[in-house]
Amino acid sequence: MASIRRETQVAASAAQVWEVVRDIGAIHRRLVPGFVTDCKLEGDARIVTFGNGVVAREVIVDLDDAARRLVWSASGGRLSHHNASLQIVDEGDGQSRLVWIADLLPHEMAGPIAGMIDEGMRVMKKTLEAAAPGLPAV
Repeated sequence: MASIRRETQVAASAAQVWEVVRDIGAIHRRLVPGFVTDCKLEGDARIVTFGNGVVAREVIVDLDDAARRLVWSASGGRLSHHNASLQIVDEGDGQSRLVWIADLLPHEMAGPIAGMIDEGMRVMKKTLEAAAPGLPAV
């Protein structure tokens, strides 16, 4: 199984970032616009359309407000298994660290998925830092 871990620092408080991340049906508008072009909630899942045209059904496994951690799972297409998490860590002084971990099969998909995660993190950081002054501190 391939495991991908990415981290990035964000100039926004953990509370501000989590308020955006936990809005699971609006990631195309609030978290990763352009990287994700559409997102629709469907029961315990969200249907995500990525900017590259890939559509994925992501089952929301956990939304943990105390840990500021979102976990989702997806399968289909070229993936036989995909489980991922995004956790927001308070770094103090209005800074936070985002940790995105994905475990997937087949191993050969690690390169393409890592590329998508890298792009998603880049867009996430840019979007969150641009919006930080206007985000409510929850």
